[in-house]
Amino acid sequence: MHFFRDSSLSTVAAGFVAMLVAFASSLALVFQAAQAFGATPAQVTSWIWALGLGMGLCTVLPSLWLRKPVMIAWSTPGAAVLATAGLAGDGFTMAQAVGAFMLAALLTIIVGASGALERLMRHIPVAITSALLAGVLARFGMQAFAAAQTALPLVLGMLLTYLVARRLAPRYYVVWTLAVGLALAAFAGDMAWTSVHWSLASPLFTAPEWSWSAAVSLALPLFIVTMASQNLPGIAVIRASGYELPVSRLITMTGVVTLVLAPFGAFALNFSAITAAICMGPEAHADPRRRYAAAAACGVFYILIGAFGAVVTGLLTAFPRELIAAIAGLALLGTIGAGLTSAFAEEKHREAALITFLVTLSGVVIFGIGSALWGVLAGSLALFVQQYGRRA
Repeated sequence: MHFFRDSSLSTVAAGFVAMLVAFASSLALVFQAAQAFGATPAQVTSWIWALGLGMGLCTVLPSLWLRKPVMIAWSTPGAAVLATAGLAGDGFTMAQAVGAFMLAALLTIIVGASGALERLMRHIPVAITSALLAGVLARFGMQAFAAAQTALPLVLGMLLTYLVARRLAPRYYVVWTLAVGLALAAFAGDMAWTSVHWSLASPLFTAPEWSWSAAVSLALPLFIVTMASQNLPGIAVIRASGYELPVSRLITMTGVVTLVLAPFGAFALNFSAITAAICMGPEAHADPRRRYAAAAACGVFYILIGAFGAVVTGLLTAFPRELIAAIAGLALLGTIGAGLTSAFAEEKHREAALITFLVTLSGVVIFGIGSALWGVLAGSLALFVQQYGRRA
């Protein structure tokens, strides 16, 4: 099988780091979203089962079929929308929330089948999408060094390992950096092993209930922020990494899988941006044709997360936050640099790309929509004003 031939320690490590970043960085937000609708512990575990299974299948199967890295994740801003709705005291039940998840999935299927988002991205210059990618990832790069405020020895040790490994073993620098980080955290007694509970996950079905108020307050915001803040930068990562993927069909796939798994807690699946950059970059493998193995490995880890639910979730939460921030930021440094180089390569696009980068990096949220969309709009407006009507 091609997968085993093309796999290596670096691809498996990249897949593991991507899984680690995906779950550990926003797992608490998913818990909050589930609890906003009165979820029981069994329902929270079912959410993890559904999300892990959905992300895993949507990542593994197309990656192996296309032999290109396809990275799917849950919608982190979507989870924020759901958690915020709960904090606002709107009083939606779990059944009404499931109905909203299914409606958002149907809208995603329509967008994917129409090819609207893919056609839109073809009209956006590479400089803008590269600046968007750099702006999304740069925040994680900054967080890696900001973690030194609370865990200086850990971050310094990981940074030194990163620099040395990049010089002596560039294919495996993520492996060495993560290993040293885990060793330092364990030596300092920062691993919260008490959070690990040994039990398997069980899916729990919740029949949907349709509500106009849930459709307006949950389904539409969930759909919009997922498209604008997740799928848009996810497509930018794919383009910036040099891969040609059937974007519209993959978006349709995520909608269908979300629709099927929504009664068990899968609220929204979409293209990944952060973890995709880890598995699509040279850190995963020097040969771009073999990087799909990193995505497939990540998908397998996702499925294991879902199957073992509470056990693996406990292991992920045992890692200190500073370790997660440091390994994510350091693993993305090369991709950030490549994005900035591509964004500012052409002088005629440079200022528009800079505006895109700064707006995206700012993290501004307007009308509940994240900075990724506003960065693209601001950069595109700047490019239109500066270049419209000029001869090539």
